[in-house]
Amino acid sequence: MASLIPPALSGFALGGSLIIAIGAQNAFILRMGLNRQHVFVLCLICAACDAVLIAAGVTGLGAFVDTNPQLLKYISIGGGLFLLVYAIFAIRRMIFPQAMESRSELSISIAKAISICLAFTFLNPHVYLDTVVLVGALAAAWQGQERLIFAAGAIAASFVWFFALGYGARLLGPLFEKQISWQILDALIAIVMAWLGISIFISAF
Repeated sequence: MASLIPPALSGFALGGSLIIAIGAQNAFILRMGLNRQHVFVLCLICAACDAVLIAAGVTGLGAFVDTNPQLLKYISIGGGLFLLVYAIFAIRRMIFPQAMESRSELSISIAKAISICLAFTFLNPHVYLDTVVLVGALAAAWQGQERLIFAAGAIAASFVWFFALGYGARLLGPLFEKQISWQILDALIAIVMAWLGISIFISAF
């Protein structure tokens, strides 16, 4: 495999395939992108966190996480609770909509936005399995400098994806001038969050 596919392309493809799936973090970035609130900072945080976790996995932390399932269990419990609470908030927004236009929704402070973003990132056990364990394990197929290039490719995919999602959401702005569009989005977010939270609880116990 290492001799047929360049390490950077292989890492980019793997990283992209892991983060593109609809999840809690992506749903949050999409919503903030539509609101045009703290987009650059939040995209940078998500991508930088992925970079740190991928680097940790490539340097060997993945083996530690893989051999300590109890650690992931505690993370799963906390993450499941957080996702279910956020699902409730999304349901409340859906049932009791405010004057929700893409540029006029009540603003969220940057401190609160960052704290929510970090919670979505580090309270999700799947992020450790994907970035630390899986990427770390597949990086072992490469040696020396090529392993670092593989990791750089995976990290680049995170930066490309999050900034494309955050700023690309603006293209949907005209659609979300209608209140019903926000209600549908919040309904979908609630479903995703609740499904993820319940599935994380099931996997933990």
